[in-house]
Amino acid sequence: MEFQEVVRKRRMHRRFTAEPVAAGAVDRMLRNAVRAPSAGFSQGWAFVVLDEREDRDRFWAAASPSSGGALPDGATAGEATDPGTSRSGRNMSAWLAGMRTAPVVVLVLTSKDAYLRRYAERDKGWEDRDESRWPVPYWHVDAGMASLLILQTAVDEGLGACFFGVPPRETPAVRAALGIPEEYEITGAIAVGHPATGGAAGSPTRRARKPLADLVHRGRFLPG
Repeated sequence: MEFQEVVRKRRMHRRFTAEPVAAGAVDRMLRNAVRAPSAGFSQGWAFVVLDEREDRDRFWAAASPSSGGALPDGATAGEATDPGTSRSGRNMSAWLAGMRTAPVVVLVLTSKDAYLRRYAERDKGWEDRDESRWPVPYWHVDAGMASLLILQTAVDEGLGACFFGVPPRETPAVRAALGIPEEYEITGAIAVGHPATGGAAGSPTRRARKPLADLVHRGRFLPG
């Protein structure tokens, strides 16, 4: 598939068919993910692939909010943890029911310590490992770029995918369920499968894409 077509077709899918995902497709997604750039070539990411039902069930049981509801329809990390969300419990349950149909879930992890160690090396010279040198947490930025490569590769493979967040209060349970070391933070997770429906869904159906001219500034920032 041409790259421009991949970009145009990429969207978040939240419900999947029962058709399995080929192991080769999963391998290609992960091989592409680790080709993402990383600050200082730190490569502080790690990925937990859940392609067995038992493992996915264990993840969903741990990741679902302890209040008894599920994550909201079209959930992002922010929506999932916002106590002021207006989403109904029914919509939250519908979101989880759709996402649980994904035959593959990939957790995207990142290690801040890997970056602090890398930049303490001689060629970087930040031997104090002072976190204030990192006003932008590049360990999450880089994990996000790796995640986008997974999403784009899914499109190229004729698959659909959805990136979503794990609520912070559920993180300890997810760590315990999947044996994630304390060094790693959970940047997010990606559900992958054959889409059950086509076209846009969720927020893109309610909000228009902003015009490029409103977002791109040449030479200097020019308020609209």
